[in-house]
Amino acid sequence: MSNTDTVITLTDPRSPASEAYRTLRTNLEFFSLDEPIRTLVVTSPGAEEGKSTVLANLAVTLAQGGKKVILVDCDLRRPAQHTLFGLDNSAGLTTMMLDETEAPLCETSVQGLRVLPAGPAPPNPAELLGSRRMKDAVAALLEQADVLLFDAPPVMAVTDALVLAVQTDGVLLVVKAGGTKREHVQQTKERLERVNARIVGAVLNNAPTDQALHGYYAV
Repeated sequence: MSNTDTVITLTDPRSPASEAYRTLRTNLEFFSLDEPIRTLVVTSPGAEEGKSTVLANLAVTLAQGGKKVILVDCDLRRPAQHTLFGLDNSAGLTTMMLDETEAPLCETSVQGLRVLPAGPAPPNPAELLGSRRMKDAVAALLEQADVLLFDAPPVMAVTDALVLAVQTDGVLLVVKAGGTKREHVQQTKERLERVNARIVGAVLNNAPTDQALHGYYAV
């Protein structure tokens, strides 16, 4: 998949990259035929590897496929989903949990897709994500969606993704071609396995486009 700061499944739905996201959606659906994935964490070994953009595009394709999707921005240190979808971040996951209010879900231009922004930055993100209130929030959100997607910080940077991984059905890793170090991928895998996280696969981001396929998708 190519690396972009836009939600290409919306801006260019007929592009090879958009088709790659639809293939990812299909692969995830077939991977979990017997045990459907309803809660999925998307993370990466390090920063600037494109995990937020990959997650946004995956959320769009899942909604376009008929799923009711809620995308939760759990990267409370460097949230990005409100920027990708052009949303207000003054209220979100942190206000929902700290004030014990209903989720301030934001509608998007995609039918079936709603986003819960991160909200104001808390002083203790990992503790907040591992709290009982977070478990209650996940349960409440699941009543409103077929799939919950969580944008988590990089595994090598902080423990937040590991905290989330033990509460969800699976983890999808985003790896940047030409950017992510092999040893960091291995260390990330080992850290996730130590908490018994279920790694469902990996996405290779920033991969070069196969020009031989471009004409097929351009017609």
